[in-house]
Amino acid sequence: MTSQKRLDFIDLKSQQQRISALLAENLQRVLAHGQYIMGPEVHELETKLAAYVGVKHAISCSSGTDALLMPLMAYGVGPGDAIFTTPFTFIATAEVIQLLGATPVFVDIDPKTFNLDPEALAEAVSRLGQHPGTAHLKPKGIIPVDLFGQPADYDRIQAIAQSHGLFVLEDAAQSFGATYKGRRAGALAEVAATSFFPAKPLGCYGDGGAIFTDNDDLAAVLCSIRNHGQGRHKYENVRIGLNGRLDTLQAAVLLAKLEIFDQEVMARQGVARQYGQALNTVVETPEVAQDCTSVWAQYSVLSEHRQLLLQKLQDAQIPSAIYYPLPLHLQGAFAHLGHKPGDFPVSESASQRIFSLPMHPYLGQADQEKIVGVLLK
Repeated sequence: MTSQKRLDFIDLKSQQQRISALLAENLQRVLAHGQYIMGPEVHELETKLAAYVGVKHAISCSSGTDALLMPLMAYGVGPGDAIFTTPFTFIATAEVIQLLGATPVFVDIDPKTFNLDPEALAEAVSRLGQHPGTAHLKPKGIIPVDLFGQPADYDRIQAIAQSHGLFVLEDAAQSFGATYKGRRAGALAEVAATSFFPAKPLGCYGDGGAIFTDNDDLAAVLCSIRNHGQGRHKYENVRIGLNGRLDTLQAAVLLAKLEIFDQEVMARQGVARQYGQALNTVVETPEVAQDCTSVWAQYSVLSEHRQLLLQKLQDAQIPSAIYYPLPLHLQGAFAHLGHKPGDFPVSESASQRIFSLPMHPYLGQADQEKIVGVLLK
């Protein structure tokens, strides 16, 4: 992308031009065979996704939200169950818990990585029932979020889960392509969910998602849930499920994007590296743990002077975003939980100081220098 083009927060047009021939070929194949639901491209995609992540099963589905909801359904989550998660994330993470009648129990984040703080998690699990309105709750599971592209600390989280008999559902909606101690995101818990929302590092041209697991029995249940709780044939329904299938056309798009995905991840690393080197004197730049790599779904920085810097960017016609301006525990959707300002101070502090800069594989040197220059003035 040259400096003459409009500066995009996420540049999908340049990517589309790069894969246009393969994209057209894949889409035309689907139009020719007409199997728009669960066509062969869906099965091909699932095979390639499983191989990429390094797990036995990849179950594609209709959105990242359904990718979170379906494992909870498979685990039988319902009223009276407590699911521990972070308040500093998109609402889908906690929304699926509440949709099933369970209770999200929020846990504060690590100030460096923005991910679930294992020490705070251990304390929250141990103290469940001591707070008003939680005496009836039974701890059931944990949903860590790999925020902005960096995996959470799964070894410490898994140890807590095992000591209390809890499942762990990895929310890898922002981390597909990242690694933790040599393992890929999506393979860091018994079950993981990712999103193929268009703005993700690997995104389709609509909604889409996938679930990853090595557990054969769990995979079979997830495939049933995805298709209305189907049993041995179309009109046998052995459980309550969803219409959670991924469209074949979206699978065709993702197959084209997978061909260049590793190259795009490398390009993202380069953009993040240049940002970090140039901006560490004017804002608090993100840290990646030594045993992790980030896929940089967003490049988010912290500043006490956020509004001033955002205004500078706006004046220079440079797009920006705030992920997330209000933590979930202070949102109206979770008002019934009775939280108040100050309950999760690290999350609240981050929400008041954070903002995100343009981040994509096609961010050219000139554009990045322009962004940096505006912030350094």
